[in-house]
Amino acid sequence: MTTIEKVKIEDAEELLEIYGPYVKNTAVSFEYEVPSTEEFKKRIENISAKYPYIKAVTDSKIVGYAYAGTFKDRKAYDWSVETTVYVREDCKRNGIGKMLYDALEKSLAGMGVRNLNACIASLSKEDAHLNDDSCRFHEAMGYSLVGRFHNSGYKFGCWYDMIWMEKIIGSSEEPTEVKFGEWDI
Repeated sequence: MTTIEKVKIEDAEELLEIYGPYVKNTAVSFEYEVPSTEEFKKRIENISAKYPYIKAVTDSKIVGYAYAGTFKDRKAYDWSVETTVYVREDCKRNGIGKMLYDALEKSLAGMGVRNLNACIASLSKEDAHLNDDSCRFHEAMGYSLVGRFHNSGYKFGCWYDMIWMEKIIGSSEEPTEVKFGEWDI
């Protein structure tokens, strides 16, 4: 059975085991070097102070994680976030990403967030470092394409486009204040 739990600082090394292959072997992440454990701990601390940072656990092992982050650092954007999800390579296509995003969305809605945004690497055709899985996953989760930035990232000797996808989870009425740091799963 898989459970969804809050990420703890102590999870940094296990999360890096999931994230590292995405950095080293894919254009899913545009980082060139895998962050250090200390850097990743700081990221967890900074993000989870304001937004949900969650993990999927199966048989006491972290098999995926997801979090939300600041979309743009201006007050008027408080109701919008950028979402991120990573699943252990050998655990893909088992519903873990969906479980994580469902829990993340519920937490964000409870905080008063209205817009979910995903920034996804894209190429006109698949290559050894990127496929269309992330776009298809987000479409299945109810996100829609809103824009494409051409040749905006360079990795593995290739230019990659970035696409932005969004999902609206709140009303367009006068918003209530977003309750930063007040999230639960």
